[in-house]
Amino acid sequence: HKLKENRLEVSAHQQTLLNQLREVTGTTDVQLLQQALQVSNGDLAEAVAFLTEKNAKVPQQDEATYYQTAQITNDRYISVGSQADTNVIDLTGDDKDDLQRAIALSLEESNRAFRETGITDEEQAISRWVLEASIAENKASLKRTHTEVWSDSPNPHDRKRQDNCPVGLKNVGNTCWFSAVIQSLFNLLEFQRLVLHYSPPARMQDLPRNQKEHRNLPFMQELRHLFSLLVGSKRKYVDPSSAVEILKDAFKSSESQQQDVSEFTHKLLDWLEDAFQIKAEEDREGEKPKNPMVDLFYGRFLAVGVLEGKKFENTEMFGQYPLQVNGFKDLHECLEAAMIEGEIESLHSAENSAKSGQEHWFTELPPVLTFELSRFEFNQTLGRPEKIHNKLEFPSMLYMDRYMDRNRDITRIKREEIRRLKEHLTVLQQRLERYLSYGSGPKRFPLADVLQYAMEFASSKPVCTSPVEDINTTAPPGGTTAQLPPPARQAQQQQRVSIHKPFTQSRVPPDLPMHPAPRHITEEELRVLEGCLHRWRSEVENDTRDLQASISRIHRTIELMYSDKSMMQVPYRLHAVLVHEGQANAGHYWAYIFDPHQQRWMKYNDISVTKSSWEELVRDSFGGYRNASAYCLMYIDDKKPFLIEEEFDKETGQMLSGLDKLPPDLKEYVEADNKLFEREMEEWDALQARKLQQEKLALAAASEPFTSSQHDPEYMEHQSPTGDSKHLQEDTERAISKAAAEHDEKSPEALLNTALKVEYTRLLRLAQEDTPPERDYRLQHIIVYFIHNQAPKKIVERTLLTQFADRNLGFDERCKSIMKVARAKLELIMPDEVNMEEYEMWHQDYRKFRDATAFLLIGLELFLKKSYVEALMYLIYAYQYNKELLAKGPYRGHDEELIAHYRRECLLKLNEHAAVLFETGEEIEVNTGLSIMNELVVACIPLLLVDEMEEKDMVAVEDMRNRWCSYLGQEMEPNLQEKLTDFLPKLLDCSTEIKSFHDPPKLPSYSTLELCERYGQVVTSLTPSRTPADGR
Repeated sequence: HKLKENRLEVSAHQQTLLNQLREVTGTTDVQLLQQALQVSNGDLAEAVAFLTEKNAKVPQQDEATYYQTAQITNDRYISVGSQADTNVIDLTGDDKDDLQRAIALSLEESNRAFRETGITDEEQAISRWVLEASIAENKASLKRTHTEVWSDSPNPHDRKRQDNCPVGLKNVGNTCWFSAVIQSLFNLLEFQRLVLHYSPPARMQDLPRNQKEHRNLPFMQELRHLFSLLVGSKRKYVDPSSAVEILKDAFKSSESQQQDVSEFTHKLLDWLEDAFQIKAEEDREGEKPKNPMVDLFYGRFLAVGVLEGKKFENTEMFGQYPLQVNGFKDLHECLEAAMIEGEIESLHSAENSAKSGQEHWFTELPPVLTFELSRFEFNQTLGRPEKIHNKLEFPSMLYMDRYMDRNRDITRIKREEIRRLKEHLTVLQQRLERYLSYGSGPKRFPLADVLQYAMEFASSKPVCTSPVEDINTTAPPGGTTAQLPPPARQAQQQQRVSIHKPFTQSRVPPDLPMHPAPRHITEEELRVLEGCLHRWRSEVENDTRDLQASISRIHRTIELMYSDKSMMQVPYRLHAVLVHEGQANAGHYWAYIFDPHQQRWMKYNDISVTKSSWEELVRDSFGGYRNASAYCLMYIDDKKPFLIEEEFDKETGQMLSGLDKLPPDLKEYVEADNKLFEREMEEWDALQARKLQQEKLALAAASEPFTSSQHDPEYMEHQSPTGDSKHLQEDTERAISKAAAEHDEKSPEALLNTALKVEYTRLLRLAQEDTPPERDYRLQHIIVYFIHNQAPKKIVERTLLTQFADRNLGFDERCKSIMKVARAKLELIMPDEVNMEEYEMWHQDYRKFRDATAFLLIGLELFLKKSYVEALMYLIYAYQYNKELLAKGPYRGHDEELIAHYRRECLLKLNEHAAVLFETGEEIEVNTGLSIMNELVVACIPLLLVDEMEEKDMVAVEDMRNRWCSYLGQEMEPNLQEKLTDFLPKLLDCSTEIKSFHDPPKLPSYSTLELCERYGQVVTSLTPSRTPADGR
């Protein structure tokens, strides 16, 4: 009897392998499949290689060799740890590379959803939107250098945590996968508590007994340190390098290789389970040790099946549950397919059948239920894995009742009812289609419309028009030409004398109607026909409505099939969504995590942690919209609130937060790190204070004896009567002359007061004038800028007085005396009358406005000359300066849309130029193109992403990324493939953290006249459609 059971298990295993091979390779020949298994001694990877070689679907010899050397371990199932005592398969063996992991995961997941999906060529083309790097290349040729990461801001205050905002994780080189998973687990407060309060075994002081302990226990300590910093750090983000380095050692791959989220999660949970198992074994008191990681993340399901007519039942353990995406529209469809394998009719029949299949029923669900969404599959035609971007919806609340073993009978009844309804639905849809696509030819139309058109034709009245001219000039007298008036006939004959058209000798009937209409129809015939057509059309419309209503009712019935209360007793709430953008071996990960206390979604994107929404999550996670889609879903048992509940002090009952949540050793660790950070901020502040003092001393040393002169802005105080000084001096002298002509009294003070009023009136008139963008009077005078922005009266007065206090103001006695009076008035202004800090701030803003203008005009000039590399930095800084100004008021800067447009266009031009250089394949051109992308385009993309409300910028970024992702499906030299694989993660990084740029380009010194003229010229030369209306 035991031998018979063993034979049954062996046969079941062989049948499973055959199903897997059939699903992955598409081969249906059973003998060929069995031959492949026999040749490969049961090794799935070698069997795949054998079949692909046999069918000549992978032409490259090195790919075949690559397959033959692949090894897949089968000692675990879905990364279940040492606590699992059932037959399980590990998908994360240390010595498997990308191809082996892809094949292993594809095989495992195909085993969960073995069915015919009926995917069309068009759907397959969509799923090939972004392709994996070719497996034909030698593994050594794919080694890459460190990925460039965002540099820290030198100002520590920029890196300071705001209030109790969540702490981010720094990307230390293609480690966004680490950040996404760790943040998702950290925000499970029960898991967070387990890690923080983990105490190493007492014997840890001795040397570790084995390699696992040597690796897992130090990692556990680094994870505790990392979690404690996420809890209590004063930094905006922390560095996870220590934990990452330990993990990277376990991955036998290039140091900067993008790791797969599911693989890393498997590895992480395995290590945590081992670490807690060591502790559990030490603490046990005669009973079986209990591992909290197993209790938290692992469940069990019952496999009920038939193999060659023999029924069987097995209980298996699972951790992360893999689901196929291709061919399904939502998560429930994925789960339904994963729970049924093969042909299962015999499971429910009394007769023994030769058919084989099995069902899975969950007997125990873990508190944390994780689904791996298989968004890649092995494309047999192309010989490589490919990413699937099909849309897959998932709910925020998932009810698992229909998949539980205790509901097996009722679920089977409901599934049978759904199957029957879907069959009926198919029949109704086919009938409806005959009404909506009527006809036997290639073009078909709704039958109701056909009848309507027939009715319109029948009721049309024939309206005859002049007969079409006969093309043959030798037509007999009864033809078309003979019927024309003599002059027209003569002109026509003269025109056609030399034309010979042998294929157009026939004449058009003379009574041809203007529009299609019946030639002969009686009133009685028309009445009968209209009555029939009207009645038939009404009948067709009623039939169509009835069919559509029936289809809607069936859809609604299917949707509500599991909505009764008895099937809504196992609720799981969505906790985290791990998103991947790019292709399977190059891309960027981030996570959306629900904050139950704030009742909102948060986006964790490396060092950036921002508020989000369900709408944003749907856009980035469902797929089908762009290159981004969910890769892993983490649900938590909604009936177990301890998973996300905060911890409370047992004595006071107060909720613990910050450092109070930490055990003594971690509290001390975080306090020490916070002190280091505080010291860094203090040193920065001291350094800035010294720089400021030095600047003040230098300014004081260079200033005139007049105390007020140190506050005079540089564009109003000049050493010689040239440039701006000459222009300003002429305006001032005109105002003085006009004042002298109007004023009888000749005292300098009276003249000064009148001249001030005259000049202010002139400037106010300029400020009130409605001007086009190319003639911006704000550039001509600071007072116009102040009036536009409603500067305080005292600041306007002092600024205008400074203009008349210019020591270069004329050489006649009248001007000199007015200058002296103006300087004396400046001296008499008391500190409490004008806030000098505010005064300086307004003048600094005007300096920034002029600088923004200079950046913009130079950038536009270079852009129009097609010098895009040189233009970019000017446009970048023009936008940044202008944005800072507009934050203070709508008239502080230039039109933001104009600058944003040319900044965006410049990046698109550079991206296109770099792509063209890459396509040449020449080493120098390729390196130049990638240098442009890395140093300019990639560095500037966060500037476009930081404001997600700007849709045009978002679309531009997608266009740039898609341009480079399109190369993934093309054949290219190995060195180009290596460069592309290294470059893509940088391009696809969705971090909005701004990289530190070089200092702004040095601006030339423009006079006011020159600045106005050049700005006017460049704005005038822009395409009219590219110059949005001025913001003023």
